[in-house]
Amino acid sequence: MADADAIVVGAGLAGLVAATELTGAGRRVVVVEQESRTNLGGQAFWSFGGLFFVDSPEQRRMGVKDSVELAWQDWLGTAGFDRPEDHWPGLWARAYVDFAAGEKRAWLHEQGMRWLPNPGWPERGGYLADGHGNSVPRFHVTWGTGPGVMEPFARRVSEHVATGRVTVRHRHQVDALTVTGGTVDGVRGTLLEPSTPGRGVSSSRTAVGDFELHAQAVVVTSGGIGGNHDLVKAAWPDRLGAYPEGMLTGVPAQVDGRMLAITESAGASIVNRDRMWHYTEGVANWDPIWPGHGIRILPGPS
Repeated sequence: MADADAIVVGAGLAGLVAATELTGAGRRVVVVEQESRTNLGGQAFWSFGGLFFVDSPEQRRMGVKDSVELAWQDWLGTAGFDRPEDHWPGLWARAYVDFAAGEKRAWLHEQGMRWLPNPGWPERGGYLADGHGNSVPRFHVTWGTGPGVMEPFARRVSEHVATGRVTVRHRHQVDALTVTGGTVDGVRGTLLEPSTPGRGVSSSRTAVGDFELHAQAVVVTSGGIGGNHDLVKAAWPDRLGAYPEGMLTGVPAQVDGRMLAITESAGASIVNRDRMWHYTEGVANWDPIWPGHGIRILPGPS
């Protein structure tokens, strides 16, 4: 017997969005998350909250001339899409660029999100749009930064919890995806003891039991490896030479990447492991929240 129509693994921003969209389509959803409610929203909470929009009102007010064609040209200049496994990523990327040039901003605005009036320019490329990076500013910083991006979806999940359409099971650590007849039909894992040390602080991994849940669909929204330097080093591309001896960490230790191997063992295809994105500028936090806590430095215009 199914426990829900869909199971979402991970209560970060992607998991919250997936849960609210599934619920909006009339589905009953269970969200499983290894951390406590304190960490709802995951690493997005710590982000700068910049969103990618194309030909936005903010751009037009600043005299920035953008288009979906230019944005797609910039995207191709960065992504490359030069491997056989890039077929599906390419289709997803094109759909996302169209989304960013279409309903994305209106959809988020309707939910209460707002942005600074001047779009910024991270990942800046050349003006000719013939290589890596953006050829025009497309980075729209949300009022409230990361927490401002997370809030509408955390609020909607809470509303759905109140109506019984969503159940969030914290301290549920997924150890395996269950497969029946070649189809993923659930999750199995470890119940962790209650632990609420504060947002971003490493929590207990002491087991107090186990669990198993089943649903027609399982959505894995947990794949970040930034808190696990062993995985970062294992995926380090040869073209960049040896990885640094010392690394800072921009995300909490819970961003451990453990769901990658778990999902792959159930038949998933993991592509482009060596095409990671790591910001190189940063300093050690004098009062760290998590191990090796690095603070990103945003350089001024130059």
